[in-house]
Amino acid sequence: MDHGLSRGLTNYGDRDFALYLRRSFARSMGYSTASLAKPVVGIADSGSGFNNCHRHFPELIDAVKRGVSAAGGLPIDFPTISLGEVFLEPTSMLYRNLMSMDVEEMVRAQPMDAVVLVGGCDKTVPAQLMGAASAGVPAIQLVAGPMMTGRWEGERLGACTDCRRFWGRYRAGQISNDEIEGIESRLATTAGTCAVMGTASTMACIAETLGMTLPGTAAIPAVHADRLRAAEATGEAAVRLGASRLTPDRILTAPAFENALRVLLAIGGSTNAIIHLTAIAGRAGVAISLDRLNAVSDETPVLVDLKPSGDFYMEDFFNAGGLGAVLSELRPQLYESCLTVTGETLGARLDAAPRYVDRGVIRPRSEPILPVGGLVALFGTLAPGGAILKRSAADARLFETEAAAVVFDSLEDLSARVDDPDLPVTPESILVLKNAGPKGGPGMPEAGYLPIPQKLARAGVKDMVRISDARMSGTAFGTIVLHVTPEAAMGGPLALVATGDRIKLSVKERKLDLLVGEAELARRRATWKPVDVPARGYRKLYMDHVLQADLGCDFDFLRSR
Repeated sequence: MDHGLSRGLTNYGDRDFALYLRRSFARSMGYSTASLAKPVVGIADSGSGFNNCHRHFPELIDAVKRGVSAAGGLPIDFPTISLGEVFLEPTSMLYRNLMSMDVEEMVRAQPMDAVVLVGGCDKTVPAQLMGAASAGVPAIQLVAGPMMTGRWEGERLGACTDCRRFWGRYRAGQISNDEIEGIESRLATTAGTCAVMGTASTMACIAETLGMTLPGTAAIPAVHADRLRAAEATGEAAVRLGASRLTPDRILTAPAFENALRVLLAIGGSTNAIIHLTAIAGRAGVAISLDRLNAVSDETPVLVDLKPSGDFYMEDFFNAGGLGAVLSELRPQLYESCLTVTGETLGARLDAAPRYVDRGVIRPRSEPILPVGGLVALFGTLAPGGAILKRSAADARLFETEAAAVVFDSLEDLSARVDDPDLPVTPESILVLKNAGPKGGPGMPEAGYLPIPQKLARAGVKDMVRISDARMSGTAFGTIVLHVTPEAAMGGPLALVATGDRIKLSVKERKLDLLVGEAELARRRATWKPVDVPARGYRKLYMDHVLQADLGCDFDFLRSR
């Protein structure tokens, strides 16, 4: 079977000529005949000047190349789209599927026996795994690693849970302009992804659980020497992976996704991860249902005491035993026969249990943070297709609520009115945001973390029930119901909610109901109008083909058939 530079030859109608020409041009880059005969390991580089999380990638990729070369392979790096979370308008989620297509096509089109996927910032890891699952080439993930925490006036800070906490205090008038500027300069002080169990760290843990990264590499800080050693080891592993022809479809199986779902719940992971995990699974032909999420959540305790659900940071998680310690605690509930990129099973990996575990950070099953999982799915007349609540980062006193809605029709409406002194809102109100879903955003922005209206924040209100078809950052917290499906822009029930309507939330019953009669809803539905679709470009492709949150917001034509 073809390998190295002889894979996937350019079509000139003459195969021998194509290989001759390819080698000729490869020689122009200074490669020797011996090098060109080696197996090729592609390195998908998602670094960018617009991606602070990835600014250490040149050094990281050099270490990958060192590992590939040491194992007898030829490393060749290539660029892909990079999704810097805070540098994209309107949201990086709009471009996740585009990056997945870029990764899939470039991995398949270029000659490589295996590929190392180097990513980290929120949407890059799911995009890379989605693309790799579809490309069918042996692949291994290397994540950026979390940044280290900073200090401000003796207080430990980590992006971005602490940024939201202090911003809330600033809005409430509790800290000054000078103080918020000082905090801003200390929130993110190194390379790497957010220092808490946000989306990036959650996806790193999920990638390791799925078996797509080397064991023990999810939590290594970005600036730690171990991160470079992990990169070198990943390069070596990629050469072996290519020789074994172990493709992602043999790793990304239904049991592997069940394991990942359980880990997501046990670590108090990001709400975004259920969308990404569903999308990756969809590329592998595996269905993930929100009903199954609830079943697994009810039997999986939260074991990790990390912000935003707890008190610690990712560097503490790394020093406490990392994901291996969590997997060991969950072992009786895991499918141990799942393959990993090393060629070993998950069970074999768990036989080498961590020697040290800090039980202040990673709890034993007998003493969990919460006895049930961090996420729960809700269904009802307001969310027929489901919605998500991160109960591990919410106020349990609000879990059984019936109250009147205060409705914002769009992000612009929210921005214009949320701090209006005349807004008809009380601490008991339910804030509702429409038209921030996959199509309505567009791109399902992280706008679900609706700010507490300023007049309530200054009166000491810390949390309220908030409902939307948006997402929220994995670093955020509060009693926030997200991913309401179908979204408002699709004409779902959320589109019909008006200020003053009664809404009932029951976490116990897994219910989210709009208490408005069908006749009145029919009257409102008659005046509803769909959103406009762009006439050209990627945004038209996106609007024509993006699926709802319960199917991972992937494109309909990219899911496995």
